[in-house]
Amino acid sequence: MTHTLDERTRTLRDLLERQFEEFTAQLTDLTTDARQPGQGGHDPDTLRRLIEVAQQGVADAAQALQRMSEGTYGVCERCGRDIPTARLEIRPVARFCVPCQQRR
Repeated sequence: MTHTLDERTRTLRDLLERQFEEFTAQLTDLTTDARQPGQGGHDPDTLRRLIEVAQQGVADAAQALQRMSEGTYGVCERCGRDIPTARLEIRPVARFCVPCQQRR
């Protein structure tokens, strides 16, 4: 079954919105844990790293959604070529095509 561009874009937008919500919820939970005496059972270094990962996830998803609204989503920031849909389905926050990502 082939999908139209609009269907793929809608599917990717839904995925990005879900990721944004999930990372936001994680960040909220981890921030609450950080304020607890036992830090939610996490050692301080692990908790700090988990918070950093959640913050990056929120930022990446928000930036991808912003690129969608600007019409630049799916375009490699380095070479300007389209990022293949298969890559975006695997990594919807991708900013670079595979060759450019490997060069970084």
